[in-house]
Amino acid sequence: MNPKIRKIDIEYEKNAAKITELQERQRELEKLRLELENLDIIGIVRNMGLTPDQLAALIQASKTAAPSGTPERKEGADHVEN
Repeated sequence: MNPKIRKIDIEYEKNAAKITELQERQRELEKLRLELENLDIIGIVRNMGLTPDQLAALIQASKTAAPSGTPERKEGADHVEN
């Protein structure tokens, strides 16, 4: 086999392994971020003393009271605040 092809194949395999490792780490980080966001939300709700029913009613009321021109958040949409 051509030595240049062999060298490229070796580098290709190394890169593929790194990509797989980084993708796994990315999924772990996403999971950790979501868990921390959920804990923050739970803490806020508990500090406000809301029951689950009251929280649901508050969220529902905020959806119906959103002024026109305000984009509504779609289910599953990613939202990043800086």
